[in-house]
Amino acid sequence: MNPKYYSLPKEKQEAILNAGFHVFSRNTYKKSPMSGIADAAGISKSLLFHYFHNKKELYLFLWDTCCRLMVEEMTRSGAYEQTDLFGSMDCGMQAKLRLMRKHPDIGAFAIRAFYEEDPEVSADIRKSMGQYLSAHAARKLQKLDPEDFIPGIDLQMMYKEMYWASEGCLWEYIQRGCMDVSAMEKDFGNLLAFWKSVYLRKGRKETADARENI
Repeated sequence: MNPKYYSLPKEKQEAILNAGFHVFSRNTYKKSPMSGIADAAGISKSLLFHYFHNKKELYLFLWDTCCRLMVEEMTRSGAYEQTDLFGSMDCGMQAKLRLMRKHPDIGAFAIRAFYEEDPEVSADIRKSMGQYLSAHAARKLQKLDPEDFIPGIDLQMMYKEMYWASEGCLWEYIQRGCMDVSAMEKDFGNLLAFWKSVYLRKGRKETADARENI
């Protein structure tokens, strides 16, 4: 990537980021034109190529930026410091929703990129996401107290099920063509309440609810 990109005023950098998230979130990698991103950013196509040598470089830059912003926002929210699984998930989702309010298309871009099948970028995305998920899941699972959950529960499978359901919820919003952040917040709150009722040991749900209300 051309370092001149970082010498741009912050608002111009943001315009390019949001234009990239917008265009790539609405179609496949192959069918997303650089000219469309340039138009959305309010710059010429040749200038966009001045900052990014090709579409792949821009796409992976957007992916890396998306992951970095997510991690930074979740760190600020305290999601990684939470010892309560559901409190951590709630903090994490709130952090993602705040980021989506600032970058309206970042959530849709992240989900579409995760499922992107074009061989030009898919291997890089899978490798990056795999490393992140493995480290993130390991940290979460290490902090779980089996005594908080119903006897005999497979904590690793439980965590996977909740992660898949969360991603499926986001994918459903993308398919509808409507990333309504307020509706997403409500739906995820309902999911959290359901998971607590199913997975927490009797008596622990009230404790978890009390922690969240402090």
